[in-house]
Amino acid sequence: MPVHQRRPPRLTRQLERHLASSILTGVGVTLLAAGLFAYVLPFGATATAPATPPATQAAIVSFPPTALPSAASPATAPSAATSAAPSPTPKPAVATRVVVPALGIDLPILPGTAKFPYCNVAQYLPPNPSLPFTPVQPGQDGTTYLYAHARVGMFLPLLNDSMIDNGAGMIGFSVLVYTSDSKVYWYSISRVKRHVPPTGSGTWEIAKAPAGVKQLVLQTSEGPYESSTKLQVLAKFELVQTATYAASHPTPHPIICS
Repeated sequence: MPVHQRRPPRLTRQLERHLASSILTGVGVTLLAAGLFAYVLPFGATATAPATPPATQAAIVSFPPTALPSAASPATAPSAATSAAPSPTPKPAVATRVVVPALGIDLPILPGTAKFPYCNVAQYLPPNPSLPFTPVQPGQDGTTYLYAHARVGMFLPLLNDSMIDNGAGMIGFSVLVYTSDSKVYWYSISRVKRHVPPTGSGTWEIAKAPAGVKQLVLQTSEGPYESSTKLQVLAKFELVQTATYAASHPTPHPIICS
């Protein structure tokens, strides 16, 4: 004769549901914690940089000036009955600092101009109708384009490491770009492109991002002249975090290079 199972009392079923809910909650907390650790940890390697050749006094190609987009004015003037003026449109966030921890690079960022690039800072390439792509700021789809001289305290470590196995050791290094709205964008180096001509069809090939892609390009020069070939380092976007005001607003001290 088959043995019929009895239904568990109501209290027993409630205890089972409570126990299952507790187990699922514990698993969810564990997974969330693991995810947060993955976001906090750097993506790039922090291997000791190899011995570097003597510093190269180098310059990069300069670019025509382009004014940054200004805050938009209200569509209509406020009426006399309005008791408070409308809030001004906030200025768009811009890149303020670039850090490559594994290479010891840490530079304030200023807007790029048509003048010869400054020393002691990096600069971002603003939009320009003569370019075959539209440079953007971190967080926007497209390519954020930063450049600096290949000098001590600037982007010289990029040039030095690019000459070792064509820069293969830099693949995976983290690049952090801070912005004026107190955020930090994490990128990881995915490509090193050497001997790029300063002009021509191949000059901007690396900066043409696929639709919906956020990426970063770091550029420096491979020689001391404006006509020298360039080094371009491509990094893919990984994540964005909140940063402190102090970390994202370094005080730049640009000087005219001698």
